[in-house]
Amino acid sequence: MSTWQIVLWVIVIVLAAILVALFFIGRRLEKKQAEQQEQIEAAKQSVTFLVLDKKRLRLKESKLPQQVIDATPWYLRRSKLPIVMVRFNGQVMRMISDEAIFDLIPVGKEVRATVSGLYITDVKGIRGALDSKPVKKGWFQKAKDKAFKARDEQRAEQAAKKGEPAPKSISTQSSGSGGGSPRKRKATKKKRKH
Repeated sequence: MSTWQIVLWVIVIVLAAILVALFFIGRRLEKKQAEQQEQIEAAKQSVTFLVLDKKRLRLKESKLPQQVIDATPWYLRRSKLPIVMVRFNGQVMRMISDEAIFDLIPVGKEVRATVSGLYITDVKGIRGALDSKPVKKGWFQKAKDKAFKARDEQRAEQAAKKGEPAPKSISTQSSGSGGGSPRKRKATKKKRKH
C-alpha cells in the first residue's frame, strides 16, 4: 500500500470513530432533554402579565437571579438568551422565553402565558389574537425582488426619455391573462356585447 492510501484509511477510521461518539452523545442529550421537558410540564401554570420589554441578552447582562446564573453550565453562560421583562402582581420580573415563541410575544400588551418557574413556554393574547410570526425572506427572494426593482426603474427611465407614462410593475400586477379578476373580465365582455 502506498502512503496516500494509508493516510486515507486513517482519516476514514477517525471520522467513523467521531460519528460513533456523536451518536452516543446525542442519545444521552436526548434523554436528558426529555427529562427536563417532563419537569417543565409538571411545574407549568397559567398566569397573566404585562410584557414591558424583550431582548436577547447574555446571562450576565440579563439581571436574572444569581441562583439561576450559578445553575447554568459554563459553556452556556456566554450565549444570548431570549429575556422578557414583565410586570406580574405589581412586581417587575425578568423571565426566560422559549426560543420558538419569543417572536410572538407582543411588547406593551397583557398576555396569558404558560410559565414553569422563570421559563415562559407558551403565550396567548387576552384581548384578541397575537400577531403571527413575521415571514423572513430568503436570499433568493431578496435577490429576485432586487432584480424586479432594478428592472422597473430601468423601464421607468426609458419611458421618461420617450415621454410616455411609466409602465406598471409586473411584480405588483395581478396574475391572469386579462389583468384583474375574472369578474372584471366578464363585466368588460358584457359591455362589449351591448
